[in-house]
Amino acid sequence: MIRPTTAALTLAIALAVGLVAACGRTPMERQPGTLIVGVQTNPTVLDPRLAMDVASLHVLQLVYNRLIKKDPIGKLVCDLCTRWEQPDPKIYRFHLHRGVRFHDGRELTAEDVVYTFRSIKDPALRSPRAMTMVPVASVRAVGRYTVEFRLKELYAPFLQNVTTAIVPKHHAEGRPEAVVREPIGTGPFRFVEWRPDEYILLEAFPDYWEGPAKIERVMLKIIPDQMVRLLELERGGVDLLINLVPPDSLPRLERNADLRIVSRPGSRFSYIGFNLEDAVLRRRLVRQAIAYAIDRRGIILNILKGLATPARGLLPPTHWAYEPDVHTYHYDPEEARRLLDEAGLPDPPGPEPRLTIVYKTSMNEVRRRIGEVLQAQLAEVGIRVVIKNYEWGTFYADIRRGNFQMYTLTWVGITDPDHYYYIYHSSSLPPRGANRNRYRNPELDKLLDQGRATTDPAARRSIYGRVQRIVADDLPYVPLWHALNVAVMRRDLKGFVLYANQDFSGLKGAYIDRGGAAPTTAGR
Repeated sequence: MIRPTTAALTLAIALAVGLVAACGRTPMERQPGTLIVGVQTNPTVLDPRLAMDVASLHVLQLVYNRLIKKDPIGKLVCDLCTRWEQPDPKIYRFHLHRGVRFHDGRELTAEDVVYTFRSIKDPALRSPRAMTMVPVASVRAVGRYTVEFRLKELYAPFLQNVTTAIVPKHHAEGRPEAVVREPIGTGPFRFVEWRPDEYILLEAFPDYWEGPAKIERVMLKIIPDQMVRLLELERGGVDLLINLVPPDSLPRLERNADLRIVSRPGSRFSYIGFNLEDAVLRRRLVRQAIAYAIDRRGIILNILKGLATPARGLLPPTHWAYEPDVHTYHYDPEEARRLLDEAGLPDPPGPEPRLTIVYKTSMNEVRRRIGEVLQAQLAEVGIRVVIKNYEWGTFYADIRRGNFQMYTLTWVGITDPDHYYYIYHSSSLPPRGANRNRYRNPELDKLLDQGRATTDPAARRSIYGRVQRIVADDLPYVPLWHALNVAVMRRDLKGFVLYANQDFSGLKGAYIDRGGAAPTTAGR
């Protein structure tokens, strides 16, 4: 058994020690061979078994490898494995690459993979990924380089749930706080230093099993203010920003000869979430009224500058399980008022609103502007919105704890429709899952159980079609939009691959072209 801990404890340890690696370097300015990527916030935790926020995952995607991973278009492919096989519908066997080294020189073996997934399953760790291991009866090493998972039952999304990064057993067993204090992975970059609110520094691992990265160092520079990020990009203090440029700044950046812009369709889904234990927001008529009061197309046109499409639900229209025949909520303030009347919330005489809702969001400037538009639109139907902006760590902690009435967030990297289980099933309440809204629907629970126990694609599509119709009617989320991924970079940055799910793994092949040939090694 591993020693009990929590994500909050791990974060406290991380901030207390400052995560300064033994090498002790404290670079404040760019060093030669350093690629600087602007990021918005600090990570919350650098243990891949605990991390769920995008800022943490971006670091982990560079420091660690996964058993299998998503490629740039979102397809599941081998990472640490050379192949996998399924000798039985309830048995998965993975064959590992040989000679893969952790950053401390120890070889990765099947025991590290077994330890990682057993620890996620162990309630002592309190991993938010524990729900993904419930269908797993056992995981064991079959020789030094083969891992076997046996399932309790048919479990269609199994492969999606083994994309967690692999931690070293010898480093983490019995002391999970060590994974945070000094994360040691097998990835293309090894951890050097984290100065909270300043930067995270990584350097190329010369013995990386796929060959060294082309860049010597990657600095993730933490810049919360969007205007400061833009100025840093324009003056050359930052080489790359991914989905962090306000859309109305893009025309100016397009005219900058030193910059180039790359975009591609993504899997980002933005939504409004509700606390369904709230006395007012638990009423479906109120949530539906809010949905009708929001002019999504106006926000997309005027704030997002067309870089998104209105969403009907979690899955984009290109997804194989997408269901188009669901209830949609076009902009209709009159219908919103009618529903509020029906909910027993009439418009009182004078300036007083029908109801007041506290809306939480981050300090991101685009998010703040969207919040102000939502505030104005809901005021038109008699709902007063009080906006509360927080720095990312505080905001995200409140959402996970259920300390909110209404908020907006974005899901990134959705591939399998079993994600509905993770966010809506009544057994997925935090910390076991991400049902942060406290949504409970027995009919939906049964369908979600069926969906993960069914392997036939046509049958799964039918099940998830019903799931989408129920969710659209019940409205635990108000769907907002699916956004494009947009990266703005220095023109001399070459080799970077923009992933559909915003994965930072595309930095492995990146380099700064100073007029010569692309480098083939780094860190040697």
